Amino acid sequence: MKLWFVEPRPNIFVSGVKDSVAKTVIDYLYKHCPPESGIVMFRSLPRPPGYEVHTTGPTRKALTEICGLQLVIETLKSQ
Repeated sequence: MKLWFVEPRPNIFVSGVKDSVAKTVIDYLYKHCPPESGIVMFRSLPRPPGYEVHTTGPTRKALTEICGLQLVIETLKSQ
């Protein structure tokens, strides 16, 4: 997985390869990862908004969609 995607945080993967390779890797992961793996994958797109978010299983971060824009919900820690 780390050959094709950058992992900025544990179980968060961002594609750094051609679109067709990223799609192939994501399709493979959907077929072979257990539901509890909780992976978040970002794939770049040649059209707006420029990316697409894929998940498998329950993730630590909540995802939402607003007007067709996929977003990851970050909560602020109180100091």
